[in-house]
Amino acid sequence: MAPHVLITGAAGFIGSTLSGRLLASGYRVTGLDAFTAHYSVQRKERNVAALTEHAHYRLVRGDIRDRTALEHAFEPSPPDVVVHLAALAGVRASLQNPDAYTDVNVTGTVRLLEQMRARERTRLVFASSSSVYGARRDPPFRETDNVDLSASPYAATKRAGELLCATWHHLYGIESTCLRFFTVYGPRQRPDMAIHKFARRIRAGEPVPMFGDGGSVRDYTYIDDIVDGLVAAIERPLGHRIVNLGGGAPVSLRDLIQGVGQAVGVSPTIERLPTQAGDVPLTAADISLARALLDYSPRVSLGEGLRRFVEWLDSGQV
Repeated sequence: MAPHVLITGAAGFIGSTLSGRLLASGYRVTGLDAFTAHYSVQRKERNVAALTEHAHYRLVRGDIRDRTALEHAFEPSPPDVVVHLAALAGVRASLQNPDAYTDVNVTGTVRLLEQMRARERTRLVFASSSSVYGARRDPPFRETDNVDLSASPYAATKRAGELLCATWHHLYGIESTCLRFFTVYGPRQRPDMAIHKFARRIRAGEPVPMFGDGGSVRDYTYIDDIVDGLVAAIERPLGHRIVNLGGGAPVSLRDLIQGVGQAVGVSPTIERLPTQAGDVPLTAADISLARALLDYSPRVSLGEGLRRFVEWLDSGQV
């Protein structure tokens, strides 16, 4: 029988894209999603519309904090691997509502791990974040670096998730691969994310907000490369490991805005704004461990990724 993967946050950007890849590769997939209004529920419904027509896909509507919903997702056929993507995302929003971020991202992860503890031979792939590295200026970021000082509640919840995975591995033997994602972008990206927001504003002739002097640097990673890393982590038991998944070519905010303008075909107008609390000056992934353990090798350059994103935006599938 084909392997069975449970994906939490399955209606989101990454979850729905991963689901499609796995189904095309012959996996059975159960998706769990609460369809919260953190952003448009209609977008999420569109993300899963085609998936629900597939014979090997099952959608469970429920919250990861809800034990009954989790039990339903795990039955009648327990998954071989759980990919835990469900979370409240976003650094700035976490400053405004840290209680909600802690409840969903930490309590939800504990309840998922406890559900896994009741079942043998189920592995976990946990979506962590480059934000755990904090406000640093010494690239590249390695998995062995100190990550004791988070710059936002969101980052702290993701680090907490990694520690919980390590604890449940130590106590109960649950294998968990924690993947630290570096700024994922591409088709289906949330509308509040920078590239999506910049492209829409530039296309509409509106100014693009640039916080700070534009010198902040991010390691942007195209969705297809992230999914490659996720699939490799699904297929390769690693005990408990933390692994970076990045694009390998960090770029400044200033250059990103110009790149989005080139992809749209319009020269951007920039609105300069003060640096925001919680923002970090730099992210840059050392991906040598991912190469060694997962044969991970990002293939989509930023220029090509921006072209594909704008093509999707112009297709009207948003």
